[in-house]
Amino acid sequence: MDQVRSQIAVAIAQELMQKMADKCFRKCISYPSAELDTKETKCLGMCMERYMESWNTVSRTYSARLQKDKGI
Repeated sequence: MDQVRSQIAVAIAQELMQKMADKCFRKCISYPSAELDTKETKCLGMCMERYMESWNTVSRTYSARLQKDKGI
């Protein structure tokens, strides 16, 4: 059972990273090139930080609701 949970956690983490990369790339990169300029680097960093903060907030809220529902 622990192995299944670990595999699910890895799959969720991979999906999170893929979605974050896709969304932030579309938002921050106008024209792909060999290197990122300063503006693109800053945009990507801020985008990924906001995405992770949002995901963590949603995750904590969801977990709290599950715990609350279990207690009722």
